[in-house]
Amino acid sequence: MKLAQVGILFDKSYAERHWRYGLNTFEAYIGEILGHAGIPCVWLNAPAELEASGCDIVIVACAEETARTAELLWRYAESGGRVVSYGGLDCLARKLGYRAAPERAPGYAELPAWADGAVPPLRWLQAKPWREAWGREAADDGGFAPATGFGTLHRGRPGGEPAGAALQRFAVGSGSIDRWAVDIASTVVGLQQGTKPVLADGIPAGDGTAPVDEGTLKADDCIELDWELDRLETETGKRYFAYPYADYWREAAIGHLLRLAVGAGLTLPVVDYWPEGVEGVAMFSHDSDINLDEHAARTLEVLAECGIQTTWCMIEPGYDPSYYVKIKEAGHELAFHYDALAEDDRIWDEAEFNRQLAWLKEAADIDSVASNKNHYTRIDGWGDLFAWCERSGIGIDQTRGPSKKGNVGFLFGTCHPYFPIAWADERNRLYNVLEIGFLTQDIDHWGLADFSVVPPFLEQVRRVGGFAHFLSHQNQIHGQPAVAAAVGRIVAEARSRGFVFWTSERIGNWERARRTVAFAGSGEGGALRFAGAPEAVGAVVWTPLGEAEAERAEGRRFGLPCAKYIVSN
Repeated sequence: MKLAQVGILFDKSYAERHWRYGLNTFEAYIGEILGHAGIPCVWLNAPAELEASGCDIVIVACAEETARTAELLWRYAESGGRVVSYGGLDCLARKLGYRAAPERAPGYAELPAWADGAVPPLRWLQAKPWREAWGREAADDGGFAPATGFGTLHRGRPGGEPAGAALQRFAVGSGSIDRWAVDIASTVVGLQQGTKPVLADGIPAGDGTAPVDEGTLKADDCIELDWELDRLETETGKRYFAYPYADYWREAAIGHLLRLAVGAGLTLPVVDYWPEGVEGVAMFSHDSDINLDEHAARTLEVLAECGIQTTWCMIEPGYDPSYYVKIKEAGHELAFHYDALAEDDRIWDEAEFNRQLAWLKEAADIDSVASNKNHYTRIDGWGDLFAWCERSGIGIDQTRGPSKKGNVGFLFGTCHPYFPIAWADERNRLYNVLEIGFLTQDIDHWGLADFSVVPPFLEQVRRVGGFAHFLSHQNQIHGQPAVAAAVGRIVAEARSRGFVFWTSERIGNWERARRTVAFAGSGEGGALRFAGAPEAVGAVVWTPLGEAEAERAEGRRFGLPCAKYIVSN
């Protein structure tokens, strides 16, 4: 099958107008969503580039809603192109017999079962469904393009009042226009990073389990989930955020694109999240905090018993130098634990960040640091931390995770590594720093979550192909036997489900490597050909098949039968 060419229309001149007034263009984050799936794309800088682009599918991320834009998109679809929009295209609404009806409060979407397995109702932050314009029902057959609706938006809560179709497809000439009512890219950004900078304390849970309003600015002060609707309760009464909504939205967007390609007689390969033979990935990190040598010694013993390598986030003043030697000899990763807490006489400042980082390199006798996690998940503003990591050569951050017992789980909607997006003042660029947040701290600590949350965490991580990141402090492993025992229980539970344990550096290296896989087209017999991917040997590529070829499928991805290829030397 011929490979589909996907384009993203991002009107640079229109975006410049947004940035001039401090407005974000998070719609462009669809490029990162495609990049994480391994789908190559070309960027179109203006609607005038559509006709000569050679693209089979064009995603309209950002374009001025003018009559000229509408004309060019219509002409492209009429000639066989597939147009995709996430909450846009109002310039075409009247021509198609519809009108926009924004929904500004969050709600939930029931989507078609495009992905393997059951998909929960997905939380959206804002939506702009289309309603039928006056007179549409009475129009004659030639009045409007036929529309097919998929899925349903619900106001306020799962199963709430219907607010329109989640996706509408319009047949136009020999092509189509597919319009999602939800801006999926902006929803993913909002779930992962919040919808505003961290400038004040967050709203605590009504049941007292997550008092985030304690006077310290941190990652979980700006979350976009609902304390009542988005948490479940385990059999022991522990409440947790149950669903990685951002990852499910990614699946919805990618699965839709794959079906568009196959429906057009094309295919669109995707790169699996983990290499051949790896069914799931988990990791442990440890924050040194109290910095007593006996804490390090006990943690090394527990990890040796478990047979895993982990990530040690070191905070000043750290351990005796002899322990850094032992940590490295055991195959563990030494990472940074930046402290900006006022009660520690530390400040939120890049110079202070760099001073502490220089201390770690000298104390541990290391030339570089791959990963950081901020003490107490301290965050201020929007992208400062990512910019500091970027400029200092740190390629991974782990800070986005829970600080309270009642907000453990998928409070940022994801368990996948991702490149975060900057605010409008940096023109919404992507930071060259991978975020790999964590799920919970110190399982079976007397005041935190217990082991009952671990199986549902692992089940959801496995379901969406992410990674399960657990944080256990060295002082808690030393001081609370239940926490030390929980490390072993988590390892055993994860291994029984097919997980392997990697360090944060290994996860980051793999994510960057798998994105180097490039497709050179189809060879003899339709076999996929690769171009250059020396760091990604072992990567698995899945190519969706049409019904006529389904018998040669070696697996299913995004609900579609797929051929399987493994990248080799």
